[in-house]
Amino acid sequence: MENAKTANLYDLSQTIAGEYLKQFTYPWEALSGISEFIRTLGPTLDPEKFIQQNEDIWIAKSAKIAPTACLNGPLIIDEDAEIRHCAFIRGSAVIGKGTVVGNSTEIKNDIIFNCVQVPHYNYVGDSILGYRSHMGAGSITSNVKSDKTLVAVKDKYGTGEEIETGLKKFGAMLGDFVEVGCNSVLNPGTVIGRKSSIYPTSCVRYVIPADHIFKDAGHVVSRNGSSL
Repeated sequence: MENAKTANLYDLSQTIAGEYLKQFTYPWEALSGISEFIRTLGPTLDPEKFIQQNEDIWIAKSAKIAPTACLNGPLIIDEDAEIRHCAFIRGSAVIGKGTVVGNSTEIKNDIIFNCVQVPHYNYVGDSILGYRSHMGAGSITSNVKSDKTLVAVKDKYGTGEEIETGLKKFGAMLGDFVEVGCNSVLNPGTVIGRKSSIYPTSCVRYVIPADHIFKDAGHVVSRNGSSL
């Protein structure tokens, strides 16, 4: 399942968690260890650039944090990130350089790369968002199946391969430069390849290949116009 591999989704130089992610063939394999990774990395961060707010929260001095934001650890907020009014970071999160976490957005057990935009009423849980990815207003990652069974990743639009992840909680893996339209739902186990776009109000599942446009489940087209 090449489209879903860590190396094919992400530029690992664009996150403080690059060395951590490098060890995993598939990015969702990293989800269970995010908290431990943060607690290990945090004490090694440059005190000239980061302030340790409490036992397991490290915030870059250049980051902008709204006074109404709720921050829970373990947490690293990298340089020049912006955490806006009433953002709710539940913990186990890495927020990349220049990233915006916006009004009433909820973050939980995520690695968010540099320059990501989750600026308006987003829920991002048990997910990894690649460099310069963007989630439109109201778009969310759904991270638990309605029947509470374990999540599988399915390559419907490619080889047809299916991988059992062994995870009950798994939101979405967004590659670099992914655009998610407003009010879309990314179902558990969704993987979106680099530079792909999701139409607004979409309900998405499966692996969406790189450089494609998801219009609806029956219309996934490459940027050169061919359909899957």
